[in-house]
Amino acid sequence: MNEETKSKGRLAGRIALVTGASRGIGAAIAKAYAREGAQLVLLARTVGALEEMDDAVRAEGAPPALLVPLDLRDFDAIDRLGASLYERYGKLDVLVANAGILGTLSPTSHIDPKVWQQVIDINLTANYRLIRSLEPLLKRSEAGRAVFLTSGAARGVRPYWGAYAVSKAGLESLVRDWGGELLKTNLKVNLVNPGATRTAMRAAAYPTEDPETLKTPETIAETFVQLGMSEDQRHGELIDL
Repeated sequence: MNEETKSKGRLAGRIALVTGASRGIGAAIAKAYAREGAQLVLLARTVGALEEMDDAVRAEGAPPALLVPLDLRDFDAIDRLGASLYERYGKLDVLVANAGILGTLSPTSHIDPKVWQQVIDINLTANYRLIRSLEPLLKRSEAGRAVFLTSGAARGVRPYWGAYAVSKAGLESLVRDWGGELLKTNLKVNLVNPGATRTAMRAAAYPTEDPETLKTPETIAETFVQLGMSEDQRHGELIDL
């Protein structure tokens, strides 16, 4: 990396899409990417929250973000997203697949089928649809990078976490298998388990926990900056923070 690139940021000139970008870990990653000079595509469900994030991105000195209000259960819209980004940019350099939901923590036999389907749709199927829609764009980058957020719930025994644990275990398998298909390409894909982090989802899962004892989303954003850089050659890894 030359001095001019350093002065502009480690992600200068790179186009990065962040899902679930309006709060929590997604918002922290988006702001960190903005500070490093990325051109951001921010995806979340509500326009108002995205507009607030755009203000935050501009405050970091980054160019205005492309705002994509989209419900990840709208799979047809995810298909259209790839075509729209191709028309606008011709490629995508970084995908950070952060969006996810907890669902209901309860005995497996008590999970409402609608809740089960929503968790699987957002945490697993939407990521498959993002891969399907965006892989051609990521391959058009000289150094495409994709990072997916997982959870320790995907491994071991986690009573009452049925839908969420299954969705994240499925995601890990999906991403690893996809990564195995990409060994002869410039596209690198990895998984990150952020661990216990101060987010709304964590508070819902552990309502009696003191949030002050947890690391903040901002403290883990650097890992995602590094994984989004063209110089980072990690591939197929599961990184526990």
